[in-house]
Amino acid sequence: MSQRTPDPSPPARSTTDRFGLGPIDQVGYVVADLDSSLPRYEALFGPFQVGEVAIDGARFRGCEIDCRLKIATHDEGPVEIELIQVLAGETPHTEHLRRHGEGPQHVRFRITDIEAKMAELEAAGYEDIFFKRFGPDVAFTYMESPPEMGSALIELLEMP
Repeated sequence: MSQRTPDPSPPARSTTDRFGLGPIDQVGYVVADLDSSLPRYEALFGPFQVGEVAIDGARFRGCEIDCRLKIATHDEGPVEIELIQVLAGETPHTEHLRRHGEGPQHVRFRITDIEAKMAELEAAGYEDIFFKRFGPDVAFTYMESPPEMGSALIELLEMP
């Protein structure tokens, strides 16, 4: 019996995905306490860079909000790993903690023309729940999938 050698090349990417989002470039996890969670995630992924960010004037479920997040990122591979702790404000992350506890919360796609992509996804049943535009070329949104897909979150990031 001959042994088959595993193919080291990555699997071919589909070119028929309906929305043309491209590859996932980030997986985001929500944590209650970043400092206590970080050693567990570093054991799995390696070192993270930690910082804080204030997001003022974002739209969350139709209301303008301000929030402050503590974020850690690991970006040594093709997919960035992000850990998010909410320090202040009501966000999709606090909602996730209440509903599901800590763990994976979203996947992110880098795109161009965020408004057009949001309209396309909304027409397919996705809901824009968290949005912020920082300038003419930089914006993000969290889109919630239809309930029949588990109301999962995807993040779209427009950034040169």
